[in-house]
Amino acid sequence: MNTLAHDGTAMLGRQLLRMRNNPGLLILTQSMPVSMLLFFGYVFGSALAMPGAEYRAFLVPGLLVATAAGGIMTGMFQAAQDTHRGVTDRFRTLPVNRAAVPLGQAVADLVVTAAGTVPFLAVGLAVGWRVEGGVLRAAGALGLLLLFRFAASWVGIWLGLLTRSEEAAGQLGGAVFLLPLLSNAYIPVEGLPGWLRTLAEWNPISAVTTALRDLFGNAPVPDGAAWPVAHPVAGALGWCAVLLAVFVPLAVHRHARGKG
Repeated sequence: MNTLAHDGTAMLGRQLLRMRNNPGLLILTQSMPVSMLLFFGYVFGSALAMPGAEYRAFLVPGLLVATAAGGIMTGMFQAAQDTHRGVTDRFRTLPVNRAAVPLGQAVADLVVTAAGTVPFLAVGLAVGWRVEGGVLRAAGALGLLLLFRFAASWVGIWLGLLTRSEEAAGQLGGAVFLLPLLSNAYIPVEGLPGWLRTLAEWNPISAVTTALRDLFGNAPVPDGAAWPVAHPVAGALGWCAVLLAVFVPLAVHRHARGKG
């Protein structure tokens, strides 16, 4: 465990330095959610039954979770880049704990995400979003958001190690953008056809988004929803636990195994 902590800290520092040396990508990933909030909030908001300010309050938690789900794409691209360029193979020859490299990547991504959440929330406050559920519940919402991002990063790391190609990771990463569209992140799903609503409500993004709206006090839990959305905090925690239980061992095993 001490070796994992020591090696993981070293890999964390390496990942943070890597991100610092690529400021363009960092600025893009941090500014994109703000741009989407302004675009969706003022363009889509005018076309929905919700008044503009009410829709923007509804939208902020959804965009937070959609951005957290983007950890799949970020983790996948970085892992595929290291594998494609031979960095992962060089790490494999060193006396480094096998879990330290993916762990360092996941924790570094979590640190950057936490820092990037601050300006997004500031913009959200500026456009009408408010915390209505109290400080402790809001802190719980942010903790749940970061837990989901951490879980999503491990999914991406495994996929990146599996693809072993920057080009393939980039193409596959485009599919991540579809996940929030099949959820309640941007619009209520109560009006969708039955089968499509069920699919959207069993999307992990929907459970986490509903949990954040409930904890922030932005929207009530919808009636007649599938279990993960009807019990959003338990559903969100359950999805995070499943993702971590499945993809942490897969990613560590794939990293240790290499090409074989």
